Amino acid sequence: MDGQPPNTDYSAIAVTPCSPHIGAEIGDIDLTRPLSNSEAAELKQAFTQYLVLFFRDQQIGFEDHVRLAEYFGPIGAHVGAKTISQTTEDPRVRKFHADENTPRVSGDVWHTDQSCAEVPPMASLLYIHTIPPQGGGDTIFASMYRAYEALSEGMKVYLDGLTALHDGRDIFGEGTPSASHPVVVRHPDSGRKLIYVNGAFTKRINELPEQESDAVLRFLCAHCARPEWSFRFRWAPHSLAMWDNRCAQHFAVSDYLPNVRSGFRVQIDGIASPVAG
Repeated sequence: MDGQPPNTDYSAIAVTPCSPHIGAEIGDIDLTRPLSNSEAAELKQAFTQYLVLFFRDQQIGFEDHVRLAEYFGPIGAHVGAKTISQTTEDPRVRKFHADENTPRVSGDVWHTDQSCAEVPPMASLLYIHTIPPQGGGDTIFASMYRAYEALSEGMKVYLDGLTALHDGRDIFGEGTPSASHPVVVRHPDSGRKLIYVNGAFTKRINELPEQESDAVLRFLCAHCARPEWSFRFRWAPHSLAMWDNRCAQHFAVSDYLPNVRSGFRVQIDGIASPVAG
């Protein structure tokens, strides 16, 4: 990325940070073949360090897509009838397509994927092969580590011990799960604290009266979306983004309809429910 020096701690792959708090572009790697042990190890290291990884010029198929995901964990299923209906001939891979017949772009609200599940997915890998001719359809990512660290000490104390209800029915329809998770959680790999509420799924803070809960959630959701800890990724054909669903939120910019934006997504299962920080 322009203006960002590469991270010289890596030797098997090239790692170039995208912003001070989130995102890195990965080079010197070919996703159409299996990774070496050193490539896989460094990729996992970069994933923990940068939260979101970006790959360019990777003309991958379903098997390549799934193989990359399986270095990190087992392939997961999507929840809700609306997403299950978008699976491809390979049940591990979900189609991600929008055109003139699409009423609304998926993901055009700040969220972490399926936080309504008791055990939310660990990560998602989105591959886009076709983008609108004039561009558009960017995805914005935000670090929930940095969002938490920027809170006042008083607010951190106030949020400690609170839990919130996450419900997916408004997004995915009936049959979608709901679950309560801590408002502040600790990442299982990095050990860092982060904010775990989002505008798409979080409905209320369980321990607070309704008006107080609404006010606190409005503040937290606006705070999480601040540009100081965000990075906007501009897609190009045959790009792939892989994000850590446990510590990063994202927002799909809906600015390109009726043009076509098309690709595929694979999801990695979570291991355990979010743990309070």
